[in-house]
Amino acid sequence: MPEGDVVWLTARRLHEALAGRPLTRAQFRVPRLATADLRGRRVLEVVSRGKHLLIRVEGGLTIHTHLLMEGRWQIRAAGPLPRDHRVRLVLANAERQAVGQSLGLVELLRTAEEDAAVGHLGPDLLDPGWDDDLAARAVARLEEQPDRAVGEALLDQTRLAGIGNVYKAEVLFLRGVHPWTPVAGVPDLPALVELAHRLLDVNKARHGHVTTGNMGRGQEHWVYGRAGRPCRRCGTRIERAPQTSGVGDRTAFWCPRCQPAR
Repeated sequence: MPEGDVVWLTARRLHEALAGRPLTRAQFRVPRLATADLRGRRVLEVVSRGKHLLIRVEGGLTIHTHLLMEGRWQIRAAGPLPRDHRVRLVLANAERQAVGQSLGLVELLRTAEEDAAVGHLGPDLLDPGWDDDLAARAVARLEEQPDRAVGEALLDQTRLAGIGNVYKAEVLFLRGVHPWTPVAGVPDLPALVELAHRLLDVNKARHGHVTTGNMGRGQEHWVYGRAGRPCRRCGTRIERAPQTSGVGDRTAFWCPRCQPAR
């Protein structure tokens, strides 16, 4: 599932292509919305909320989509409709066309009722108004489940929104925290949340997740995807194991020496 920074960048590119222009095409290729017609309505803005995309249009309507595991958006010049069974939504104006493929969720709702779709989410790490108050709220949400393994809690979008498996592994390594440490046992939880925010924020406007500061191929991560290889910091063999989360099992990566079990 894409990380929050990928969804943020997708929202920005959709906004640049669609916002401020009337739709000449709005084709929903999902049965329950097959008759929906938004042609002529101007797209007001496209924003991300955690891993959700909200496309707001005139008339108080919002197109809510989620990429889940395989979804993606392509922006191309306006032209013929794509012939692809994976396409779930096409939005176009006179100049540009946005094609949503393999989207895990597509729904149309009233903008005033967006909370029904995203109100359950915790503070968004890429909220443009991110401040000490939002950070404190994220910490408080994590602390509501003190016995939960921190590696599970960080992936729970109702605690804080935007972290995926890559940033979970990298944030825990950089803070020296074992993935199965209970939330209550994490030293300086506010610093961990702030680091997660900084990592997503610095990566949001580019492709790829770089946490080492080295953008060279294969050098981007400390532990994620590096099971069996030496730790970049101490040389110890990186470990991996499945870790349950609210959306199924995810793989945890960690260095036993830099992140000792407590």
